[in-house]
This record gives sequence, structure tokens and C-alpha cells, in this order.
Amino acid sequence: MNVIEVRNVSKSYPEIKAVNGLSFNVEESTCFGLLGPNGAGKTTMMKMIYGKARRDSDCDCGISIFGFDPLHHELEIKSICGVVPQENNLDAELNVWDNLYVFSKFYGIPSKIAKKRIDELLDFMELSERKKSKIDELSGGMKRRLTIARALINQPKLLILDEPTTGLDPQVRHLIWEKLRGLMKSGVTILITTHYMEEAFQICDSIIIMDKGAKMLEGKPAELLSSHVESYVLEVINPEASAKIKSEALDHDARMDDTLSVVFYYSNDLGLLKRLSEKLAPGDYMMRQSNLEDLFLKTTGRQLNDEQ
Repeated sequence: MNVIEVRNVSKSYPEIKAVNGLSFNVEESTCFGLLGPNGAGKTTMMKMIYGKARRDSDCDCGISIFGFDPLHHELEIKSICGVVPQENNLDAELNVWDNLYVFSKFYGIPSKIAKKRIDELLDFMELSERKKSKIDELSGGMKRRLTIARALINQPKLLILDEPTTGLDPQVRHLIWEKLRGLMKSGVTILITTHYMEEAFQICDSIIIMDKGAKMLEGKPAELLSSHVESYVLEVINPEASAKIKSEALDHDARMDDTLSVVFYYSNDLGLLKRLSEKLAPGDYMMRQSNLEDLFLKTTGRQLNDEQ
């Protein structure tokens, strides 16, 4: 069952077309990821979904969120959504518990129910011991977990997260992934933007890779990776060393990417890359399996665009 349906949606500003004819569907209780470089239109698309931005009206397009159109049912959508913005916009004058309690009032949640819900969320996010702490006393990871807890106060059907783990250490990131998986098991649908390719691979059931407002690729991460990128990569850190193997690599149909100072050789033939590596000094190369970052960079390019 699709709970989000986006059809041919665009969003234009005087200086740029931020989203250009984007279409996708999101199934219930899954995680759907929007990936792309800065300026790709990810956050703009998110804002159109929960009604903070309005799509262009001069096109045959539409958005449906659990059957509601954000143009006409913004309040209904907000009542069933939780939103985690890029920045933690917590109230520094309140402690952890009070931040959640005040937010519960925006949804008209009765005090008795709100107090029980807050205690459950603090336990879920492993913040119970910090409930009386001031916001300035929290680490970055704790603030992020509290912001996610706040977005869950109304028991949303849809959780929207914009770069949820940027700047967090690996332990906190893995903890948040674990909590998001638990939410999906309980029936929550998740829409996420992220710059962390490992994050997208770990928790997203499906992704879209965007660039300059348009969809470049869409599908399941593992299937996209196997379909569009060779299985193995030889990274040559020393460009001068790369000259020793370039001719042989290309003769055997390895794909070379020398956009940056590091030279990448891609191939499905692991034996070929091993033979090439034997001609290099130990510190000049690294060999690995390809990953979602390779797909992302192949699709969007390694050079920074004007927005980055």
C-alpha cells in the first residue's frame, strides 16, 4: 500500500527550478531515502510533502499523503506526521522533559497521556536519566535523539527526517538507525534525506538519487548497486603509480575515474584488480568492494556544483 504518492511535481523559484518533474511512491512501514548533492532539491521536496512549501501549480502534478493533498489538507497531514529538521531547534530555556511536554500541547494531547508518552519516548531514546537536564548540558547526539523524540510525541504515521545523523559519532548514528528500524516494525513510514551513503544502505528500503531537482536513479539500494556499478574498486592514491597500470587496466575493460587526485579502477574481475595491485607499492593503493557512494558519485559526479 502506497502512503505517499508524488506525481510529476516541480518547484520553481525566480532564480532556480529546485525540483523538476519528480515522481515516486512510498509504501507503508518502509524507509524511503532522498539522496543527492547540496542543492539537489531534497529538502524542498520534503517541505512540499508536509505543506511548508507549495508545489508549482502550472503543471499536471499531485501529492498524496495518506490520501491528503498538502495544498488543501496541511493541518491533517501535520497531525499524522513528525518532522525532524536539519538543525536541532530545541528550546534552550527548558529542560529535556519540558521540551517534550510543551510540544505535546501543540497537538492538544491531554496532560495525563502526554506525561506517559514522554516517559516512554525518553526511555525509547535512552534519555530517561537526562530528563531534568538543560539543553545546553546535552551532547550533540542527545540533542538529536531528543529532537526525534519530540517528532514522535503525536505517534505519527509518517516520520520525516532531514539529515538526521549529520555530525554525529558512529555509536550515536548506529543507535538512531536501530531506533528507526524499530519504528518501522511498529508501522511507522519513514522519509529521510541523508548525505551518508552507509546510512541509506543500512536503513532505506528504496532510494532516489537526485541531481539539480531531477530524479537520476530510483530503486532498492542493493539492486541499484549491482546494476549500475562494477563489483570491485582499486583506489590508487598516487597518480604517478597509476601510470604503471593504466594501459593494462583499460585494455581489460576496467573503468577508470581520474576526476580527483585519487584514481579509481572499477571492474567485476577481482583477479584483474589483484594483478594490477601487485605492480604497486603497498602504500599506493587500496582495494575494496564497491559501495553506494561509488554509485552516488558515478550518478551525480565528483565535482562540486555551484551550491556546494
